This record gives sequence, C-alpha cells and structure tokens, in this order.
Amino acid sequence: MDRQYTKFQQKAIKNFYDNRESISLQRLGELVTDLYLAEGKSRATKWKQIATALERSGVPKTEIDHLLKKDDVSLLAKKVTELTGK
Repeated sequence: MDRQYTKFQQKAIKNFYDNRESISLQRLGELVTDLYLAEGKSRATKWKQIATALERSGVPKTEIDHLLKKDDVSLLAKKVTELTGK
C-alpha cells in the first residue's frame, strides 16, 4: 500500500532526513546531561540509549565499548564535542 503525502508532509519528511545527523547529535548531547544526573537503573538505561546514538553517529563499536566500560561522563562529553565539531 503506497501512502500519498501532502506537499507539507513531504517537505517535513525530507527536512527530517536531511537533518537526521544533527538531530541525533543534539539528542546525544541531551543524553549526556541526563546521564550526569542519573543513578541506578536509570543510568544503565541512559548508557544503552547513548550506545545506540553513538552507533547511529558512526562511532566504531570498539570505541563505544570503551566509553561504556569507563562509565565516565566527562570522557563521553569530550566525544560528543568531537562529533559535533565544536
């Protein structure tokens, strides 16, 4: 079944995919902040979300595993800064 989208919907979908990388990096930055404040189960959940976001951003699995093992928010923040190019 082929869906028909309005011009507005087509433009919104195109903009989302055009900006997907920057949206992902922004979400990753938000997760760093959330991780800093998280404790217990919530912290483990945030790390899982961060691993997924890093994977989507093209970070190698070995580097993701290293960040997860270190469990260091400042190290993660440096990586996010590096990814955003700031």
